[in-house]
This record gives sequence, C-alpha cells and structure tokens, in this order.
Amino acid sequence: MSEVYAARRARLRERGQAGGSQSALVTRPANVRYLTGAAPQDAVLLLGGGEDLLLCAGPPDERPADGRPDESLRLHILDGAPGGDPAVAAAGLAAAQGAESMAVEEHHLTVARHRALRSVAPTLRLADLGGAVEQLRVVKDEEEISCLRIGAEIADQALGELLESILVGRTERHLALELERRLVDHGADGPAFATSVATGPNAGRRGHAPTDRRVEEGDFLSVCLGAAYRGYRCEIGRTFVIGTSPADWQIELYDVVFAAQRAGREALVPGAACRDVDRAARQVLDSAGYAEHLVPLTGHGVGLEIDEDPQLAPSAMGKLDACVPVTVEPGVHLPGRGGVRIDDTLVVRPEADGGPELLTITTKELLAL
Repeated sequence: MSEVYAARRARLRERGQAGGSQSALVTRPANVRYLTGAAPQDAVLLLGGGEDLLLCAGPPDERPADGRPDESLRLHILDGAPGGDPAVAAAGLAAAQGAESMAVEEHHLTVARHRALRSVAPTLRLADLGGAVEQLRVVKDEEEISCLRIGAEIADQALGELLESILVGRTERHLALELERRLVDHGADGPAFATSVATGPNAGRRGHAPTDRRVEEGDFLSVCLGAAYRGYRCEIGRTFVIGTSPADWQIELYDVVFAAQRAGREALVPGAACRDVDRAARQVLDSAGYAEHLVPLTGHGVGLEIDEDPQLAPSAMGKLDACVPVTVEPGVHLPGRGGVRIDDTLVVRPEADGGPELLTITTKELLAL
C-alpha cells in the first residue's frame, strides 16, 4: 500500500503547488489517515518539497484499528513538554527548511491554532488548502471498497442475530448496546457511529438517541447501525414490526418508504446529478402526501467518515462518479405514531458492471418479529 499512499500525497502536492504553496499541512484526522495509512492521536502530515513527515505528540499506538503509517514516511515524534502541538512544530520545520508558503486546512484549524502557526513562523505565508483532500477521497479504490464491503457484512451479521432474539420488554438503550457489542464480536473496529434503536412513537426518527422506552407489541422498531473496519464506515437501517401482523397504516407507510428507497437506489448511475437522486426518492413520498414529514436529505457519501461528500439533497451540487459509496436512506416520521426508515450503503457502478452494488443485504421485507 505504500505506493498508494505516496500517489495520493503526490496528487495533493500537485494541487498545492498549482496554488502557489511550497508545502502543505494536513491536520484533519480522516485526511491524515487517507494520505498516510494511520492517524495517531493529534498527528499531522507535513508535505514538503523533499520528504513527507508525519508528526506526532508521542509514539503511535500499535492497535490494528488505528492503522499503520506508510513506511515511506518519516515519523517525527515531538520530544518537548507534554501538550506540544505537532501542527505548530510542522510550521516551524517548514520555515526552517526555507519554505515561503504553506497551505493549511483552514476549515479544520481553530483560530488559536492558526495564530500559533503564525507566531512560530511569521515569515511563512499561509494559504487555504480548502477541501482538496476531501475531494480526493470521494472516489474510492477497490481496496477501500473492500473494507466497506467487509464492514457491511459485519453490520448485517449483527443485525441478523439481534432479530433472532426476544425483543419485547427490552429497552432501546439495551438493544443498541447489544448491537455494538455484536459488531465488535464479528471483527469491527467498533461502531461507525452511535447506534440508533427507536421504538413505537420514536421509530423512523433520523438520529434518534436510544432511551429507556421498552419494546411493545404493535410497535414499529427502527434500527440504524454501522461497522467501522480498518477505518472505513458503512451504514444500514431497517424497520420492523413487533407482533404477529402489522396494522394497515404500518403496511401502507412501509410500502411508500420502500418504493422511495428503491427509486433512489435505481437513480445511482455515474453522471447522475446528486439532487436528481434525492428528487427520485422524494417525489415518491411527496406524491403519497408525506412532504411535511421528510428528512432534509436522501443520502450521503461514506468512507473514513460516516458523513462525507457527496450529499444527496435538494440543493446538492455536482454529479456522481463511478466507485463512489453512498447511502440511500429516505424515511418518514409521523409525530406521536412512529415511522419508517430504510437505509442501505451502495457503490455507484456503471450499468455495464451491473449497476449500483448493494453492500448491505439484510432483507427489506416488512418482517413481524
């Protein structure tokens, strides 16, 4: 993988030099990991005209989940007092090496940190690197997609095992904790984000934080979870009914959300406008009279972070490329009654390659548990 990370850094270096910067400082942890293979706590990456440096406040942990730095990098451990800032040290090194300008991730730096960089290297001109690394991260290579695929398999396994257990009487919080334990048991680094379990009137609510409400007969049960594997994060969401048979209103609502989710998935083709994918799903729900109950977006990119570009939303700009993993997750929440959310992680593929690749394969049939 060393050549992969080196190639990524080379592309970023070219962008920086095209903007007139002789060096670049990367501080956002996900971006550091993308370019180096690891992101030890507080580590930063300094790209210079010569060798690239990974600066850390202390020796990196050897935990597999944290990754291992690319061997072609030089590791620089700060030997100063505890609390030394690697970003400030990097600015000093760049100035000492004769750099006149350095691109930084202004969207990640605090004002205090930006001031500290200027104070240690007053002659260094600081430019904005912008979202250059995030843009490089949008299209994934097959190794990255493989990590997402394994993470999706782990999430599917954890969810499938939960559905085989007794659910009535257990709390949302208890079920969420059990799911996260099962993710780790099956080989995940950990949960990709805080697991959401929502029952009854809470069901279908996006980002619902589990409570002590207990599962009851007749409830909708919405679950949203994801596994992190080698740093990459996927997402799956499903809705079920507790009891022998769902009510008519539950079947009707589920069928509409399922149709919207299918329309969004089918719109995932290279070259499709992001807003058009959102529109495909949203129109189904609008036509069924649920416009006022919709979530603000239909989906988003995933990767080293659970919420990346592109965004599948009404105001989203840009078009989809092949090998871009995204979620499609329409939902409807009816206050006081509950709702439905169906969420998959897919990879955009051309029709010649079979169309969008579905990574999360747990059934979307409305099961009565």
